[in-house]
Amino acid sequence: MTKQEKSAVIDGLTEQLNQYPHFYLADIEALNAEQTAALRRKCFESNIKLVVVKNTLLTKALENVDKADAELVHVLKGSTSIMFAETGKAPAQLIKEFRKSNDKPVLKAAVVEGCLYIGDNQLDTLCNIKSREELIGDIVALLQSPAKNVISALQSNAGQKIAGLVKSLEERNN
Repeated sequence: MTKQEKSAVIDGLTEQLNQYPHFYLADIEALNAEQTAALRRKCFESNIKLVVVKNTLLTKALENVDKADAELVHVLKGSTSIMFAETGKAPAQLIKEFRKSNDKPVLKAAVVEGCLYIGDNQLDTLCNIKSREELIGDIVALLQSPAKNVISALQSNAGQKIAGLVKSLEERNN
C-alpha cells in the first residue's frame, strides 16, 4: 500500500469516526467466507457499517479525532474490524445475536455515548444501554406521573371527597 493510499484510508476512517457517534472494535478473524457474508448482511439490515481495518491506520485516524485513548489503542492487536452505528446498543445486540450460532465476533472495545468499554465481558452492559432519546422519554414519563396521579385522584370518587373538603374549608373561613 502506497503512502497516498494509506493517507486516503486514514482520512476515510477519520471522516467516519466524526460522522458516527458510536463505534465498536471487534475480532472477526476466524469467521469463514459464508459466516462473514452473513455478518455483513446482518450489519447492513441493522444500519451498521462494518469495516476491516489495519490497526496502525486506525490508530492514526483515532489520533486525528482525539479519541486515541491509551486503553483503546492497547486493544488494537490482531485482526480488527470496526462497526459504526447511529444507535449505541445496535452493534452489541447484533454481536450477541450472531454469537448464538458462531464463536465470533469478539468485542475488543466500544465507544458509546462518549464512554469507553473495554473487553468482551462488557457486551451485556452495552446491550442494556439506553439511548439519549430513551432516557429523555423515561425522565418525561417520571415527571408526568405525579401530575397524572393528582388529576386522576381529583376525577375519581376521592376527588369528589377532596372537593367537598375544600368547599367546607372555604365556608368555614368565611
